[in-house]
Amino acid sequence: MAVAVLALAAWMLLPQILNGFTSDRPIEIDASASEPLRQLASLEVAEGGDLSDAPPYSRAQFGDGWADLDADGCNTRNEILARDLTDLDFESDARACVVQGGILEDPYTDTTIVFQRGEQTSAAVQIDHVVALANGWRSGAWQWNAEDRLRFANDPLNLLAVEGAANQIKGASTADQWLPDNKGYRCDYAARQVAVKYKWNLTVTRDEQQALNRVLKDCPSITF
Repeated sequence: MAVAVLALAAWMLLPQILNGFTSDRPIEIDASASEPLRQLASLEVAEGGDLSDAPPYSRAQFGDGWADLDADGCNTRNEILARDLTDLDFESDARACVVQGGILEDPYTDTTIVFQRGEQTSAAVQIDHVVALANGWRSGAWQWNAEDRLRFANDPLNLLAVEGAANQIKGASTADQWLPDNKGYRCDYAARQVAVKYKWNLTVTRDEQQALNRVLKDCPSITF
């Protein structure tokens, strides 16, 4: 009889126990938390209707390809390649900022890629929007003007040179849907996603927030 009573009590308490593991539970931040965790806790959590308010996304809403916002004659793609690759080879003519070749230590796969610019080879290294443009659109960018969306699409904080295949697999995924295969880079990846969303006042979903929190709670302090 006593066993039956205990079993019944446990069954009645099960919803309360399970509730502690649902994604609806807010993250808790203490005073010793890292800067990325504090930034994450400050982001607005948008669900359901907030996300469905956004009109359909298209790449054109963020400008026509890579821009040259600092008017130095080099577009953003070449500036990020020059920042992230080593052993660089540039064009020798008037377009001296165009990266012709280099070596990428890919953060997503922890592999080394020899980059060579060309119709059949350039796609081996792609520039990833860490917070994907489609995600940025749904997270609040749909309310911005065209100039701000162009700046967001070309913001170096949100850009990384990465293996092309990994970038294609990631697509527009959020942190609850995709993380780099290279586990040693996940702290940096999550911290950069949070830094971008914090800088641009973008929202997160509850699942996205929980996924970022799971990564960052075991990370050293990272700032960008």
